[in-house]
Amino acid sequence: MNENSAKIYSILMTIFVVMLVLTNIIGTKIFVLFEDTFPDGLFGFPFALTAGIITYPITFLVTDITSEVYGKKKASLLVLCGFFCSMLSLIIITIVINLNPSEVWLGGSPYNTIDEINQAFNSVFSLPGILITGSMTAYLIAQLIDIRIFHLIKKITNSKYLWLRNNLSTMFSQLIDTIIVNSIFLGFGMGLDIVIIIQIIICNYVIKLLFAFIDTPLVYIFVYYIKKYIT
Repeated sequence: MNENSAKIYSILMTIFVVMLVLTNIIGTKIFVLFEDTFPDGLFGFPFALTAGIITYPITFLVTDITSEVYGKKKASLLVLCGFFCSMLSLIIITIVINLNPSEVWLGGSPYNTIDEINQAFNSVFSLPGILITGSMTAYLIAQLIDIRIFHLIKKITNSKYLWLRNNLSTMFSQLIDTIIVNSIFLGFGMGLDIVIIIQIIICNYVIKLLFAFIDTPLVYIFVYYIKKYIT
């Protein structure tokens, strides 16, 4: 691996890890889309999504780019590094939550007591243990399946049809990921009703499919310029 190649791989690794860790942090928020247009949802399904939908698809984009340019081993290394960094973030968050808050923390905040600001902080970060457990279980399975399907299709098609392996690998892996992570997080973590969980799973998966189709031209663009830069 030459200097330019190593530089680009480092950038891909950084983007991947940041997006994955950020997904675990912001993923506790559930938001709604198209509320003004469809206040009662569409076909009985509310557009309720977990905030991780914004960042997590980027990890699959990076994985596919890395798989195409650097191969299966380097892509798998991304997955493993992302896993260890996510677990490290969980450990740090757990330590921080259990630290005794200082009265100085109230300075300039909109809260009246230290208990209020501490409770607000913990309400945001108290679920990452459940979320990361679900996320990492889904993440490892989905990303490894994504890489395997990507290279299987690449082998079958003699390295032709990048769009095909990009979309098919993402479609299958994202389905598995969406079912596992939302079942663990929303079911065991938040105790939501099974009907609501299924609705959120369907909505999240539909949006992820849209991202998969949208990122196809991005994969072509990045792969083209990265290969041109590193050769």
